[in-house]
Amino acid sequence: MEFDEWESVYEAILDDFGYDRAGDERARDILASMIDEFDLECLSSVRDATVAIAGAGPSLENESALERAQAADLVFAASTAADTLAEHGVDVDCMVTDLDKNPETVRRLTHQGVPVSVHAHGDNIPAIRAIVPDCAAESVLATTQAAPRGPVRNFGGFTDGDRAAFLADHLGAAQLAFVGWDFDDPTVDPVKARKLAWAERLLYWLESRRGERFGLLDGRRGAIETRALPLE
Repeated sequence: MEFDEWESVYEAILDDFGYDRAGDERARDILASMIDEFDLECLSSVRDATVAIAGAGPSLENESALERAQAADLVFAASTAADTLAEHGVDVDCMVTDLDKNPETVRRLTHQGVPVSVHAHGDNIPAIRAIVPDCAAESVLATTQAAPRGPVRNFGGFTDGDRAAFLADHLGAAQLAFVGWDFDDPTVDPVKARKLAWAERLLYWLESRRGERFGLLDGRRGAIETRALPLE
């Protein structure tokens, strides 16, 4: 994903939520000042592999979801999905987070040599300053939703879950398997529900880019708002 492909979608997200682009850029620059370039070869095993993209929805604890995660070649976990999987004996190969929850998991995984993709945006500067210095620097893969700069990359995506999918795609995954995704979770607040709607749109865009059909979108595609997506 090149930024010029992503930028129009990013601008639509900013407009929808009223976010400040300057805030995202400030967070990006602060994170960039704290880390070095991440070696993507640490995740070279993703190439041609089946990667489970684990969302943090309640369905992740279902036996079938855990079995599908265990059966994949690698597991990328969004935020607290890493904790749920660990509780059920499933190791993760990468965690994707904007640091809004479970900071001890972030610190622990980096010191165990597990890559953690840390995302910078305008609302999480205090968390970046509090958590990143305690991480093993070589295991921190920094991302932004604004233009990439220095060691901070932009692979596409908005929420932790869909960013995990875009990252796996960038790294050359042959197939993406989605577990723990609950677009219609009634327990989430209205803002989170809107973020899930964007995650759904972005996964629709990603499957069209990959020429792949994601099972979690079956029965939903006809209702997905696609006007902001640069579909061919």
